[in-house]
Amino acid sequence: MEENLKQQPTDVFRIALFGPESTGKTTLAIQLASYYKTSWVPEFAREYLQNKWDKNQQVCALADMLPIAIGQLQAENQQVASASELLFCDTNLLLTKVFSEVNYQSCHPLLDNAAQEHGYDLTFLTDVDVPWQKDDLRTRPSGRDAVFSVFEKALIDHQKPFVILSGDKEHRLQKAIQIIEDFKLAKKLGFSSIDFVQIYQHGIPVANIERQLGFFKNGIPKAQLVSAATFDNGILKLSENDFIEKAAFFDQQKDQFKLLKFVPASGAASRMFKFLTVFLTEYKLNQETINAYINRKKDAELAVFIVGMEKFAFFDAVDTQLKKTYPGFKSLDRNSKNYYFIKMLLDPAYFDFANKPKGIIPFHKYFANTASPIEEHLYESGYYCSSNGKAHLHFTVSESHQAQFQEIITPIKPRVELETQTTIEIAYSYQKENTDTIAMDASNNVFRQANGNLLFRPGGHGALIENLNALDADIIFIKNIDNVILHNNTTTALYKKALAGVLVALQKQVFAYLHTLDTGGVDAATLRAIMVFLTEELQVKLPEKVDSLAFEDKITTLKSALNRPIRVCGMVKNEGEPGGGPFWVKDQNNQIALQIVEASQIDLENAEQSMILNNATHFNPVDLVCATKDYKNQKFDLMQFINSNNGFVVYKTSDGIPIKGYELPGLWNGAMAYWNTIFIEVPLLTFNPVKTVNDLLKNAHQH
Repeated sequence: MEENLKQQPTDVFRIALFGPESTGKTTLAIQLASYYKTSWVPEFAREYLQNKWDKNQQVCALADMLPIAIGQLQAENQQVASASELLFCDTNLLLTKVFSEVNYQSCHPLLDNAAQEHGYDLTFLTDVDVPWQKDDLRTRPSGRDAVFSVFEKALIDHQKPFVILSGDKEHRLQKAIQIIEDFKLAKKLGFSSIDFVQIYQHGIPVANIERQLGFFKNGIPKAQLVSAATFDNGILKLSENDFIEKAAFFDQQKDQFKLLKFVPASGAASRMFKFLTVFLTEYKLNQETINAYINRKKDAELAVFIVGMEKFAFFDAVDTQLKKTYPGFKSLDRNSKNYYFIKMLLDPAYFDFANKPKGIIPFHKYFANTASPIEEHLYESGYYCSSNGKAHLHFTVSESHQAQFQEIITPIKPRVELETQTTIEIAYSYQKENTDTIAMDASNNVFRQANGNLLFRPGGHGALIENLNALDADIIFIKNIDNVILHNNTTTALYKKALAGVLVALQKQVFAYLHTLDTGGVDAATLRAIMVFLTEELQVKLPEKVDSLAFEDKITTLKSALNRPIRVCGMVKNEGEPGGGPFWVKDQNNQIALQIVEASQIDLENAEQSMILNNATHFNPVDLVCATKDYKNQKFDLMQFINSNNGFVVYKTSDGIPIKGYELPGLWNGAMAYWNTIFIEVPLLTFNPVKTVNDLLKNAHQH
């Protein structure tokens, strides 16, 4: 009898439909078999039990379980031979086992063993969110949620790869097809069924994984620089009067728009304090002085920190806590005081600054209080991002950090609103899990954790294009959490509003031309005017063949060039800071456009490319004003304007093991590659990022 419970070996993928009664398993099996033009295995128990009822009006009993299991498997083994790539099984022996245990608190040992041994490449667990339908064999319309939980637990306990299917009949079919296509691709890439379920539960499209594997194997194409963007070649230079006029124009127009400030703020402050963390790990108090350590390690950062210690906005709070914690602190020598200061600053039991979000660290010292970047961004919102007395401020944060943001914002928000005469609405979002990327080992094999699971890593700030895409606003200001300064809200606001004024003026003209193109009756002179506007005002490089196109094709080309998101980017002069810069870049389609490019994206071994990099005159301060709606007031799908042949390979560790990760095209790099882009030089005072804690000693952050 045991032989009757063995599965026929096959290369066909077996997909099981599994779930409580009346949850659409049979319907879905028939639909999927029809769609994929393959075989399906009916539920043997229905025919068996219906015959039993029709003959004797008898219902299912424990003694029926083993014959049902044998009949089910015989039907499955018969259909395997005629199946094409996929076989859909309307139930399996594990379901029979669960049914037996739930209804009779017993299961035949042969059925029990076979149910555990049988393998299905994927199981669809059908949800109970569809109406229950009565028939001769269905007797349990109530308690379906509890039964569903039993079925789900069985799959988990027996480590069967499964996906839950919910929704109506049509939705389930479409969802199942999408899952099966992803599953087939995952198998083609060498992933197991368990791997696929992990990928699916993470929400990552398998096609994204395939692309990432290609980047690890073949490398990421380097940017093809055509030239550096400079004055009169991609970067606009405005006079002070120009800035004032553009800002005034924006003030006149802004009440027509919903304004929003978007602040990427999910990062912890670990990099800010990295050199202090290294110091605490390596330094041994009483074995040498800190000065000796500095000389031995040539640690200039630590020396600067100690010399400027009393200037930090957080100094007084740490100093006060030290005196409370160590009663004899005042009598300690200077070396010990400095050591204990650094230790308390990073100690998880006290300030724990290296593990806190950068946004909540006290950056600035005012007469009556200290201010974090969060507070500075609230003030900035009131000064340049308000219309009709209202400002919208959106932080992207780690979910675990949101409470810390709210703890700071709640008490200060009324004061900021009173001083700026603006109501500030604050919202948060998190980096989506489905933007995570797969990790590889040093040999370009998929990295597995100790438990055998795949490792996924956050996809970098480029993932935030999805967060941006979800927002509904007419004009969006983008600024990093750490790029704030002390006592300069009015001056900062001037340049932000001026950038927005340029954007609004350009957008008005873009919309006017698009409406003209839509209405018909356009003549050659109008097309020529649009081409001049595109090339001279929007800095768009049109295809060389545009003049030779047929009239209608020319209209189509110009509409495509105009109808895109717009960004106006403030650029500062390059003073040696690490980071991106503005360049003219040729993409894989030989289209040339203005882009912000990181040094890591450039082939530095190519003498010509290296020379172009060295000719760069400006640096990217990550200060953008964006328009993300089209001329019909519909939101653009920003995901359609990404250059996916972009991104960065990064080198990290996992539990001390070297790994490689992939970061998505940067938010203002490849994620905005196909936007219309304007670069404008802005003063250095608008760009004061805090990469290390010592940056807070610069003039912009001090009185």
